Amino acid sequence: MTESPPRYASLLADLDLNGFRAISAALREGVILLDPSLRIRDLNQAAERILGRPADELIGCEACSLFGEGDCPRDTLAASLGENRPIVDFQTTVKLPAGTRGHVLLRSAPLPRLEGGSVGIALILGDVTEETRLRRQTQIQAGLGGLVGRDQRMRELYGLVQQVGPSDATVLVHGESGTGKELVARAVHEASQRRDGPFVSVNCSALAENLLESELFGHVRGAYTGATSDRLGRFEEAQGGTLFLDEIGDVSAAVQVKLLRVLQERTIERVGENRPRPVDVRLVSATNQDLDTLLATGRMREDFYYRIKVVRLEIPPLRQRREDIPLLAAHLLVRHGGREVTFTPEAMAALMRHDWPGNVRELENALQHALVLSRDGGIGLEDLPPEITAGRVGAAATGIRDVPRGSDQERDLLARTLQATGWNRTRAARRLGIDRTTLWRKLKEFGLEPED
Repeated sequence: MTESPPRYASLLADLDLNGFRAISAALREGVILLDPSLRIRDLNQAAERILGRPADELIGCEACSLFGEGDCPRDTLAASLGENRPIVDFQTTVKLPAGTRGHVLLRSAPLPRLEGGSVGIALILGDVTEETRLRRQTQIQAGLGGLVGRDQRMRELYGLVQQVGPSDATVLVHGESGTGKELVARAVHEASQRRDGPFVSVNCSALAENLLESELFGHVRGAYTGATSDRLGRFEEAQGGTLFLDEIGDVSAAVQVKLLRVLQERTIERVGENRPRPVDVRLVSATNQDLDTLLATGRMREDFYYRIKVVRLEIPPLRQRREDIPLLAAHLLVRHGGREVTFTPEAMAALMRHDWPGNVRELENALQHALVLSRDGGIGLEDLPPEITAGRVGAAATGIRDVPRGSDQERDLLARTLQATGWNRTRAARRLGIDRTTLWRKLKEFGLEPED
């Protein structure tokens, strides 16, 4: 509804029942008029649909007959009527046919007489049965570090995480950008005996080689210009816990050799000193790059690959588990909006139809966009980003994963997308289905810069 309850109440007070029926027939929410004794005077078609009962059966009944024994908010309704104040977003259950129950978000608007007093109260019902069911399923699935999904491949992934978690085996997480590789790494950590220790994350593509060495292993004072004091590295910070190395495919051969030595000897040397320091750390790494290509081109050493991949966990892209989209949407909306939100059938169809090159991260961004634009508590087609409603665009239409890495086609695709977005890197990264760090690295690799 676009009107707030008080304004809606003021409008209804001046209308007869025919006027009420004409307006309320166009509303998605159920609207029920109660008289001062809290008996049903009239209701619209949306209320009939939500309650699963015709108006003729309900008119004249007490309001509590809608809710059932123990669930009727009688005191709340009476207070709203007597004190002339609205109920705002009160969730409760209603009785449905065959003994089932539905969930509704209840609001009210007292209906004052023009000469004073009250003619009754309007109840506004939002059907949140499906959202409540999805939220409960989400809460059950969220026990694995925030992972959400009931697709068979996701359930197999959960099983592998629970199996490998208690061991100290190194794990390689593989999946496209935006699929939630860090969530999987955290789930492995939470399933391990190290869960009470630190979880330390490093994005290997965000740092140059010499800075990455200092970040991982630490340095001593005077190791290089600007090293004015000793510094702990991430290995030492993760002592007794888990170190997560994201974008491991971007690590240079020299750093790979040093990491291999750490995994074999369980010691590190800070930059600028030659004294080994013991570390007790479990390593989990991740990449979105094609592993066969990394090995074939020599960008990843075979001995290093097999050492970090004792167990490999594969995350399916979102387009291969579309059935999880409503579940993920409910989870993400509650997390960001903190309230129940419904989708029109057209909006949900657009979400299900999109290929999601940016996977769950792109879905999350699209939903945040929709929350900002949504005005009536629901999300319609007009609230979604244009790339979702108009079909795949930019990289989605060309397929950044379908062009060879480092090729002229990839460079042209990056240049076209950046020009189309006015060199807005955030929008370009979202269209390409990659994160801003990966985009920045690719721009540097190809030497792409905006024209003056």
